[in-house]
Amino acid sequence: MGFDMNYEIALAEPADAQGIASMSERLIEYGLPLSWDVPRVVRHMRRRDSIVIKAVGRDSGRDADALLGFAIMNFQQDAAHLSLLAVEPDCRRRKIGRGLLAWLEETAVTAGTFFISLEVRTRNTAAQHFYRTLGYDEMDRVVGYYSGIEDAVLFARDLRVYTTENFD
Repeated sequence: MGFDMNYEIALAEPADAQGIASMSERLIEYGLPLSWDVPRVVRHMRRRDSIVIKAVGRDSGRDADALLGFAIMNFQQDAAHLSLLAVEPDCRRRKIGRGLLAWLEETAVTAGTFFISLEVRTRNTAAQHFYRTLGYDEMDRVVGYYSGIEDAVLFARDLRVYTTENFD
């Protein structure tokens, strides 16, 4: 699914796992024990209840197939959980994150899954704003969620209010 002439969203492949794990370590897990290493990312690519997608493209002097962002979502019977979503800092505010999330939401609705949950570090106010802007509601806070080091803000969205406008 492409959403801009310079970017494309596609399923990630095992060859992308190193880049995804590196982005997670740099952009999501900084200051925490590493939990999303290459083997774990590959396991999620192979699981039937997970999906790993990537945004690739040309930007800021990168090659055409550069990894600009990624997302990992797990599906249960009637809900989905967004485990990770990251976009390279110099590529933010260009709708890459929105595109990744829209792709996952559309996939969830197609699969008959209408509830998505996720956690965000309490210090990551930019991510909290991002999810609120896209219709996610703050549900709770969990003390010490991230390895006892940092609290989490829990967000959720009910996609039964889904319209095609959400994916434009």
